Amino acid sequence: MEHMKLNALINEIGELEPDEKLEWLVEFANQLPELSQERMGQPFPESCLVQECQTPVYLWVSVKNGRVRIEADVPRKSPTVRGLVAVLVVGLNGAAISDALALPDDLVSHWNLNKALGMTRQQGFRGVVRRVKQALLDCAGDNLHDPSRSQET
Repeated sequence: MEHMKLNALINEIGELEPDEKLEWLVEFANQLPELSQERMGQPFPESCLVQECQTPVYLWVSVKNGRVRIEADVPRKSPTVRGLVAVLVVGLNGAAISDALALPDDLVSHWNLNKALGMTRQQGFRGVVRRVKQALLDCAGDNLHDPSRSQET
């Protein structure tokens, strides 16, 4: 899994005690990259809103030169959710599509965060992972027809 920083982040989370994991996520929330200028300058489309999340999470997933690109907007007042999304964005940006699609759907359990996160956050984050994977499948399908195309959803 070259280019994929997610494994290093997963290992870092895995070494923490259960009560330290939430604190780590809250701190990692600051790592969520700012939106690109083109995204900041326009209203967010409803189609980018992750419906499963109570917190308004907006995702833009694209593939450029066969590599995953994700942008996200999560309110700073929701640092745990922002931290979860930041792990995905930072961890998957630059990854191969196949590596990102190989992620388990239930990353919360995979990361042993089920005890630290309530059911609502777990369901919301599963929705984020599903949205990323579905968008990548859509992009992969479009890229099979025209590999030079950058697809966004």
